[in-house]
Amino acid sequence: MPTTPSPVPRPATIAEYIAAAPAAGQPLLRALYGVLKRAAPQAQEVIKWNTPFFIEPRFVYAFSAHKAHASFAPPAAALAHFQEALQTLKTTKGTIVLPYDHPLPEGLIRQIAEYSVQRVRERRSDGFWE
Repeated sequence: MPTTPSPVPRPATIAEYIAAAPAAGQPLLRALYGVLKRAAPQAQEVIKWNTPFFIEPRFVYAFSAHKAHASFAPPAAALAHFQEALQTLKTTKGTIVLPYDHPLPEGLIRQIAEYSVQRVRERRSDGFWE
């Protein structure tokens, strides 16, 4: 009787998530994680929908690993606020695309992350999303 391979466990922590990401992207992902962690040191780090999230207890931001790039997903208000500064980077409707073979724009990511943290702390609504 053939045996079925046991499923690969999903990462339970951000460190496990980065370790399971493509090897070429791990340095950028570690740097991105460091910037985001410093901007929100009190945030809870969770894996939701197989994606690393920072929450306080509402959504602050998330990031994800893909084959050739990472995606940083701040709230929509942060993307709108930094729209001009983001013109040199590829963006989608809700993310900033960070190719593994390009340097991480740490200064801009830090500014967006800090802005996102401040907005979440100033919000009066109880909804998870902005």
